Amino acid sequence: MLLKIDTLYKVVYSFNVTIKDKLALIQRVSGKTQEKLAAELGVSFPTLNSWINGRSIPRDRAAKRIDELYLQLTGQNVIPEDLLGAKKQVLIGKRKQYPNVLRALEMRKDLYDQFLLALTYNTNSIEGSTLTEPETAAILFQDAALPDKSIIEQMEVKNHQAAFRYLTRYLTQGGDVTEEMILKLHGILMNGIREDAGNYRRHGVRIVGSNVVTANYLKVPVLMESLLKDIQRGEKDVIGFSARVHSRFEQMHPFSDGNGRIGRLILVVMLLKEDLAPAIISQKKRRFYMLYLNQSQLKGDYSRLDDFICDGIMDGYDLLAA
Repeated sequence: MLLKIDTLYKVVYSFNVTIKDKLALIQRVSGKTQEKLAAELGVSFPTLNSWINGRSIPRDRAAKRIDELYLQLTGQNVIPEDLLGAKKQVLIGKRKQYPNVLRALEMRKDLYDQFLLALTYNTNSIEGSTLTEPETAAILFQDAALPDKSIIEQMEVKNHQAAFRYLTRYLTQGGDVTEEMILKLHGILMNGIREDAGNYRRHGVRIVGSNVVTANYLKVPVLMESLLKDIQRGEKDVIGFSARVHSRFEQMHPFSDGNGRIGRLILVVMLLKEDLAPAIISQKKRRFYMLYLNQSQLKGDYSRLDDFICDGIMDGYDLLAA
């Protein structure tokens, strides 16, 4: 539900989005310290800190100023009742601040390399790679060979680099999410690692540590066709839709190996095509990522995964602003 700003102040604070939530979003988006935000709101640091920690709430005048700041940052004229809706609105508003994210990556090598490192290190670490971020950077940018590390892990780094390069070139040329693209990505990612690189699996698989039932391998081509048709149709809620597609792909598990990494690359493609920053899914949050994926697949509850991906996109915008 959305409330017009004119009627917002006639409502006693019954929103699920608390003052604490709003201030956290404002700080995250603006990058302001608590001291600077307090000065902008015309209050003392202890007062603002009390609001942020939920010990007190602002009076109507200060609450209105907080909402005005939020609206300025998002460029919207409505405020959603729920926190997830608020996060999505912030991110959609970011498209005005950072138009054409893909071109920004093309024009700035330093920015491209930052995303390449963040995506490569985290996606491989989520799958169990023991390489550190500095070691990953050495392999990516110095072509280093690390004698005390697994050859396969080092190949996974270089292959992911090649897959990301293919993906960005493909999008620059106006490419869409197709079966050919997905199979090509898998072929690059698993090149020299698996004999079935670039091909769907021909046997059953289980997701380690999960009760989620994967697709019968005979049904994978049909299920992929259905998924791709849905991707082409799209939905208005592009972030929520991307989360559901990601969940469906991972549950399908179309390949013998590399499903997580391919699924996260498809997520990157879908977000870039909507001119949103790629979601950085951190290995530090792996436990939550897996938990929320499981909830979406077993219970049909996508809200936490949706929220998690919102935070990942925000981390992507943090890289853009660096």
